[in-house]
Amino acid sequence: MHKTEEIISEAVQGEQEVSIEKKANSLSFRQQIQEKIMEEIERQRTISDEELRDLIDQEIKELGEKEFVPLKEKLDLRKRLFDSFCRLGILQELVDDDQVTEIMVNGREKIFIEKKGKEILWDKCFDSEEQLEDLIQQIVSRVNRMVNVSSPIVDARLEDGSRVHVVLPPISLDGPAVTIRKFPEPITIKKLIQYQSITEEAAEFLRLLVISGYNIFISGGTNSGKSTFLNALSAFIPEDERVITIEDSAELQIQQVPNLVRLETRNANSEGEGAVTIRDLIRAALRMNPSRIIVGEVRSGEAFDLLTAFNTGHSGMGTGHANSPKDMLSRLESMVLMAAELPLMAIRSQISAAIDIIVQLGRLRDKSRRVLEIVELKGMEQGEILLNPLYVFQEKPQEEERKKGGKSGKKTAAASKETEKVKGELVCVGQLLGKEKLCAAGCEL
Repeated sequence: MHKTEEIISEAVQGEQEVSIEKKANSLSFRQQIQEKIMEEIERQRTISDEELRDLIDQEIKELGEKEFVPLKEKLDLRKRLFDSFCRLGILQELVDDDQVTEIMVNGREKIFIEKKGKEILWDKCFDSEEQLEDLIQQIVSRVNRMVNVSSPIVDARLEDGSRVHVVLPPISLDGPAVTIRKFPEPITIKKLIQYQSITEEAAEFLRLLVISGYNIFISGGTNSGKSTFLNALSAFIPEDERVITIEDSAELQIQQVPNLVRLETRNANSEGEGAVTIRDLIRAALRMNPSRIIVGEVRSGEAFDLLTAFNTGHSGMGTGHANSPKDMLSRLESMVLMAAELPLMAIRSQISAAIDIIVQLGRLRDKSRRVLEIVELKGMEQGEILLNPLYVFQEKPQEEERKKGGKSGKKTAAASKETEKVKGELVCVGQLLGKEKLCAAGCEL
């Protein structure tokens, strides 16, 4: 190696070592300050945000008297320390970013985010696994939840309504896994129309059904927008009704109904006691004189209780995971069987009588979320539930790419098909047969 190159290499290596040492010192300083502040918090029991900021400033000032720390680093240290105690540490910047819709923590070193429909690896990570574990405990404790080795899976929520799912080792093999689904603000039907998720005609149709008290079930795959759509539909509920919402972690943001009761499940304590399930809450809701019951997500035996509620004169809505309306019916059958050993025909009769409409959502190849189908359940025939399709999403053929000749032209066309926006719309293909509730409510299609 040339002598000049050796000198440059040694200089670069020296800078890297200084940078690493500086980072280590910075981390050590932060840990020291954190420990001091934690001791003070434990001594005082309660401390306001302003008092915390003053305490942090005092500790940083004392640090600056011992050795030189640039102003930029002081400000960064101040923010990180405050966020670690009162907010979400390094994740707070992602929570504050409106363009980030999902945060996925795969252990302390890998943090992925969903931004504008694309998943990317974030350039920051946690300093240690202990820091990540402390953050998890901070999140779950705020909503009176508990997560530990004996109970390693938990659902929680942030103050802004964002959904949090946590899985701890040994279930999660590569360290704690945290998924945060953000709900920065309620998305209205008007916005969904703007996003082309639904047509104005179909939205008006659903509005009339909600007002008239039709029982609507929203079906879709993971991350298809079920909770968002349910929240948008709930805005059409008349103000004079008494509404009870039931969720694993509270996400619905019904604002126009004054007579609203929000119920949330509770995990068992360390002794395995005190759990409150969705089934328990549905039964409780029936004794609370509800006009309408809304269940955030139906996953198991609570399907039986919800169908029973619908069949006893209560209106409502719910969501479930399925790839089509037929699949949703099959899943409902399976979920009812988890709760009661009933003949299949009896279960199907219950479903067909309880649910009026299924709205199927989906996520297309361009990552857009669309209403794919709206179907009516219209009774049974030969032991099968009959479906009456009302609206169906029809994709328009994409414009043909200009042929550039040979194989390159084919490759361009194939790549374009994967990346370009899917064109299509929700088309009316049938008429509602069951209009009794519409007529009773004085509504007309």
